[in-house]
Amino acid sequence: MTAPNADEANTFLEQHPEITSIDLLISDLNGVLRGKRVSRENLEKAYTQGINLPASVFALDILGNTVEETGLGLDSGDADRVCRPLPGTLMPTPWRRQGRQAQLLMVMEEADGSGFFAEPRHVLERQLRRLKARRLTPVVAVEMEFYLVDRERAEGGMIQPPRSPVTGERASQSQLYSVNELDEYADFLEAVQAAAEAQQLPLDTMLKECAPGQFEITLKHGPDALAACDAAVLLKRLIKGVAQNHGFEATFMAKPYGLEAGNGTHVHISLLDDSGDNVFAAADGDVLGSTTLKHAVAGLLEQMPASVALFAPNLNSFRRFQPGLYVPMTPTWGFDNRSVAIRIPSGPNAARRLEHRVAGADANPYLLLAALLAGIEHGIAGELTPPPAVTGNAYDQFAPSLTNSWRQALDLLEESESLREALGHDFLTVFLANRRVERSQTMQEVSQLEIDWYLRHV
Repeated sequence: MTAPNADEANTFLEQHPEITSIDLLISDLNGVLRGKRVSRENLEKAYTQGINLPASVFALDILGNTVEETGLGLDSGDADRVCRPLPGTLMPTPWRRQGRQAQLLMVMEEADGSGFFAEPRHVLERQLRRLKARRLTPVVAVEMEFYLVDRERAEGGMIQPPRSPVTGERASQSQLYSVNELDEYADFLEAVQAAAEAQQLPLDTMLKECAPGQFEITLKHGPDALAACDAAVLLKRLIKGVAQNHGFEATFMAKPYGLEAGNGTHVHISLLDDSGDNVFAAADGDVLGSTTLKHAVAGLLEQMPASVALFAPNLNSFRRFQPGLYVPMTPTWGFDNRSVAIRIPSGPNAARRLEHRVAGADANPYLLLAALLAGIEHGIAGELTPPPAVTGNAYDQFAPSLTNSWRQALDLLEESESLREALGHDFLTVFLANRRVERSQTMQEVSQLEIDWYLRHV
């Protein structure tokens, strides 16, 4: 990768004399944005020379501690790598410091200028090259669910839904698709919209989801999968920042409430050929799509059990996999059916696509999409055939078969030769070591529930 032209930085600073500092950001394995803050005077230097960050930024667990078992820490000298600006991502952050701050995405590179093997964005680039070799371009849209949470904790320190900015009443009902609830939280949602426009993030729709304080925001589809994931990562930061300004907390935690629906990430994907035609659209108008779409679905279904560790990356992720709470737990597919894992939405034949519905909102968008594209390529390459499409309620017809064990999910990922080849042996070594150490740390903690249930009775 060559150093980006500093003209972008200089033009931006001329257009935004109010900006005094810029956050230089890079997404780690968990999708957490890390980096450095520089003054406006040092932005041009970041463009011409890059910035140094240790490779161990991709060894960090959710607490920000280096997982030495990845081999990226002290065993390798905790050496630096150069990070370069990602052109087109220098944008103001109007919710920060009264609009005096901006942000810029960075990418880490190896000494030869190639992408760093453990960076999730690079792992996604690897999948795009595999599809490009087949002269295919994915068109992607991401939908993310999140909760607004009251900053005041309930008894025992537990989180609770927020009070309505209009009525002052604490949310207690589902109110799925409620326009009244959108009106009550209009100031927050309009601030999200305005900030997204300032950052040129392609917001599409906002809706009230099916639990108190839960919402969904979708991004528009587009033929740049990397940009789609960049937008998803930045939108999370934006929503959290705007929520703070409005007196809330926003969380993309997969299962913040035990008895309410979890937060998911749904991904819509179609494929274009060199002529710009959608290869998922069947010439005969079959609503289940073309033969290529069926191959893609078959590949996704076959690799789904081994991909769960990427769809559900932490302890809380697996709390979401519970019956009756709208989470597919079996590799299934069908037309216009929200009970299956892979839904073929209705709509014009030319826009035929698949919707993947398994992952949590806590999944790293780059790794989630990398796994999905790897599954699609696997199915197309092997000309795989999917099982019959499901009609009716898949939850009633199929027993859960996707693991809800974090340890087993990691083992299944490690054992998958096709995913190891697709994602890269070195990357998977780092990812698995990172996740296994975090899991072992969670096993050392005893929850209050365990104390309440077992201390006096066993």
